[in-house]
Amino acid sequence: EKKKKKKKQYQPNYFISLPITNPKITSSIQAVQDAIIQKDQRLSKAMVRSGSLHVTMLVMHLSNEEEISVAVGALSDSKDFVEDILKGKTVDLSFQGIDHFKNEVGFVKLAKNDHAAILTEIAETMKKIFQEKGILAGEGRAFKPHLTFMKLSKSTQLRKQLKKIDSSLYEDFKNHYFGDETLHRLDLCSMLKKKQPNGYYYCESSIVFGEKRAAEPDDAELVSLSKRLVENAVLKAVQQYLEETQNKPIQTDGSPMKTEEAANGNKNVSNNDKS
Repeated sequence: EKKKKKKKQYQPNYFISLPITNPKITSSIQAVQDAIIQKDQRLSKAMVRSGSLHVTMLVMHLSNEEEISVAVGALSDSKDFVEDILKGKTVDLSFQGIDHFKNEVGFVKLAKNDHAAILTEIAETMKKIFQEKGILAGEGRAFKPHLTFMKLSKSTQLRKQLKKIDSSLYEDFKNHYFGDETLHRLDLCSMLKKKQPNGYYYCESSIVFGEKRAAEPDDAELVSLSKRLVENAVLKAVQQYLEETQNKPIQTDGSPMKTEEAANGNKNVSNNDKS
């Protein structure tokens, strides 16, 4: 009874997610799901919605708001360490082929290459950071990155009807290339809180990679800045001209020529001002 209680108490309820947003991948997975459902309608209840597709980096149990706050801090701390691993490089994760866990979970495989190795290093680094903060994260689980698109556990009723998923249902897609996903964001997500309208999990916090630094304005910002500088320079020149004109000594000899010059000067100022 104690073991059961302890297991329930530390059952994962939060995870670090790498969201899948590439339309090529999501549409390819949708095609696989549709093909499977055509062969067995019951499995429609086992399918993962496209908005929920992700790779799990780390799972953990957070008991209260205080622990959630600590986890948010740990995620934020992870950003610098992850960027040190990335060294400014882009990580493109290639998804190809389908496999399963005990014929109960269907997933798309992550191709084993240098980029997948970097992802593993990131996962192990984050695991250490969270554990150093006192959070039970990823204990006793080796990192096996995969993209789940179908699982029997999504429906208790389905589990009673089906004990196994027949692998022949997705045989045609066994080696299918689904596409690449660029690592750009990692989220701290809840397994239990209500999902977002697009189907993605409730997100407590995120870290984003590959952002432009504030000190490096883009082309549009530079053009806008240049225009403002020119406008300010013109305005300043006009104001200076007006001040100089207004401060000129008044002619006292009554010369018509001088009076006409002054009138023309005022007219020019007025035209310049309009311009």
